[in-house]
Amino acid sequence: MTEYLDVNRAHWNDNAGDWVAAGEDRWSRDEPVWGIWDTPDDEVRLLPDDMTGLDAIELGCGTGYVSAWMARRGARVTGIDLSEVQLATASRLSEMHQLPITLIHGNAEDVDTPDGSFDCAVSEYGAVLWCDPHLWVPEAFRLLRSGGTLATYNSHPLTIVCSPVDGSLPITRNLEQPYFGMGLQDWSDAIDDPGGMEFNLPLGEWFQLFRRVGFEVVDLREIQTSTTGDEMRFYATADWARDYPSEVVWKLHKP
Repeated sequence: MTEYLDVNRAHWNDNAGDWVAAGEDRWSRDEPVWGIWDTPDDEVRLLPDDMTGLDAIELGCGTGYVSAWMARRGARVTGIDLSEVQLATASRLSEMHQLPITLIHGNAEDVDTPDGSFDCAVSEYGAVLWCDPHLWVPEAFRLLRSGGTLATYNSHPLTIVCSPVDGSLPITRNLEQPYFGMGLQDWSDAIDDPGGMEFNLPLGEWFQLFRRVGFEVVDLREIQTSTTGDEMRFYATADWARDYPSEVVWKLHKP
């Protein structure tokens, strides 16, 4: 296992308890909300309204609430995550809500499932953030059947550019880091809220990667919050996220 996978597994196992309440809240919701600003699903449409009979996988499922939303829409759902402690929460909530979900302890860059096993793949701040995109994106393509879809919801690369190199929060309105050349960010020694090792790319590099792997790009959405004020969520204030995109959605199709 590479360093970032070891670091991220340890980070999520150590901090999984901090995410139980949030997971329970989102499991209890009938309608999805996305990202740090609770963006309503009717604004981004990450999931089909009717998933009856579809095989779906959540890449980096954490507590499994996105898997739950897909199961409620009729899908047969698999969730994979590197953290066994996060998966324990997902398993408990699956039983509590009587929503059967197949949970796999593993790496979304290398899923032990045959080619063409799924119709739909989703990652919200999961593999899209914590795994190497040059590995997990081709793996997602492999896992999907022809006609399948991949949807991702993640922090916008501009948030990296505006992040002080010492990891202090919130992000600023200054250009703190280069846009070109971003890839792996190590926040394990950040001054504020030390974390794991995260990945992001410039928008153009994401686009080129998706096309190179074989995906068709269906949609790109840059998220503007409707929240106002100086409240900070995770890394950005609401005022910042009204002026600049803090999150980004990609929707992809496998021909």
